[in-house]
Amino acid sequence: MKLLPHAPLNDLNTLGLAARADWLVTLEQPDEFAALRCDPRWAGLPRLVLGGGSNVLFTCDFAGLVVLNRLCGITVTDEGESWLLHVAAGENWHHLVCHALEQGMPGLENLALIPGCVGAAPVQNIGAYGVELARFCAYVDTLRWADGESERIAAADCRFGYRDSIFKHEYQESHLITAVGLRLPKAWQPVRGYGPLAALGEQPTPQAIFDTVCATRMAKLPDPARLGNAGSFFKNPVVPTALAERLRSDYPTMPSYPAGEGQVKLAAGWLIEQCGLKGFSIGQAAVHQEQALVLVNCGGASAHELLTLAAHVRDTVGARFGVRLEHEVRFMGATGETTLDEVMA
Repeated sequence: MKLLPHAPLNDLNTLGLAARADWLVTLEQPDEFAALRCDPRWAGLPRLVLGGGSNVLFTCDFAGLVVLNRLCGITVTDEGESWLLHVAAGENWHHLVCHALEQGMPGLENLALIPGCVGAAPVQNIGAYGVELARFCAYVDTLRWADGESERIAAADCRFGYRDSIFKHEYQESHLITAVGLRLPKAWQPVRGYGPLAALGEQPTPQAIFDTVCATRMAKLPDPARLGNAGSFFKNPVVPTALAERLRSDYPTMPSYPAGEGQVKLAAGWLIEQCGLKGFSIGQAAVHQEQALVLVNCGGASAHELLTLAAHVRDTVGARFGVRLEHEVRFMGATGETTLDEVMA
């Protein structure tokens, strides 16, 4: 277990924001957890578990312990009609997608190039192009901070929703995710109803879907290694059908998707683009020129600049469409998670 006091976090968040943590611990083996949870140096301090740092915005320095989850390993069990992948939380998500496809276990290809680690996937219930993690999740393995005991949480108990799960609520502070179980049926069926995938025909191959998803994402989304960003900054809003119909009468080309009884999902990026905000900047923070759903650090942006930009985008969309955007990126304050409303108050 590696320990670093007064640790810089600049390279541990893909937005590239300058921040520090009182303590940074790198967890590489599950058996290190016992010493980690009992160390008196951070007793009572705020705690944050960090994977790839691809979905977090540090609003300021973190006055507590950051745990860098670097647990690794993938095992596969043949269950007859499906494969069960047991994947450690520190594994890179995209590398897992590639590995599964290379080993002849398709299913995750729609989720290619989503940044971050496997342990973050159930927290957000990551999703793209018509597929969410919940579709394949069998269980999430955890360790409890209170007593150090392991607990396997069945997918049915994870309360998966749109970019949501129990790990963003009751279990956020109490459980450390150590591994995720993914069940991939051998009777593979393509999911091709979204965006450019629909043009692939009735029976595209898993590789064709993977290649198309990767090409589409690389064309639209900036590489965090070159331009700091956290991917999709806002959630696609889910609104009542009546509101969606009123908007569609004014904007016939507005993208929309069914989201359950009486609800419709709108495309946040489209709403932002219609407000003329592509390329809009405040200081060194900007709305990306190619994908309005992405806010970028053009170089040396401060947290305040990004937060001010996010508030401007949200308020502009709200004023024009009557739709309130919620940020998908987690905002981290000095002692824990916060919201745009709280930090801008």
